[in-house]
Amino acid sequence: MKNLAYGIVLSSCWLTSWVVSSLAVNNVVSSNEINTKTIAIEKAEFGVLRDDRDGKMSFLPTTKVPHQEGKRYGWRIQLKDNQNEVTWKEVLRLPKLPETWSTSSGENFVISTDGMEAVTKRTQSAKKGVIENFWTVASGDPTGKHTIAVYIDNRRIGFFEFELVSPKNK
Repeated sequence: MKNLAYGIVLSSCWLTSWVVSSLAVNNVVSSNEINTKTIAIEKAEFGVLRDDRDGKMSFLPTTKVPHQEGKRYGWRIQLKDNQNEVTWKEVLRLPKLPETWSTSSGENFVISTDGMEAVTKRTQSAKKGVIENFWTVASGDPTGKHTIAVYIDNRRIGFFEFELVSPKNK
């Protein structure tokens, strides 16, 4: 009788552990399937916006940004096969402390404790698969080497190094 009781207890423990582990494996597999949707990047570029003669803005790829107040610079990334809303995070790192930080919209914007890094999070419609963000040069912005890293789902999808340079004297 004692052996039968031990057998039942051991069998039920084995069965319970098999069911629990199988549920855990299924949960891991399903969460991995959700998170493994790859984000394919077709093109990632950094540059400045300039006004054309007809009043439209055009994107000029470059790694040198003139330190001219009002000049707009930034990145755009072409996602492959994505026309949905995308939530991205951008980390802009400056070479030294700027006079001020500001944004034009009430987006999710945080400045690091040392004041030289800003993290922006935004959800944006990927029109024609493109996401982008641009900054405007202010008079108190430091010249020198800057970096921008762009992330989706904690995966870095773009990294840009550029330099804010003093305009050449004529």
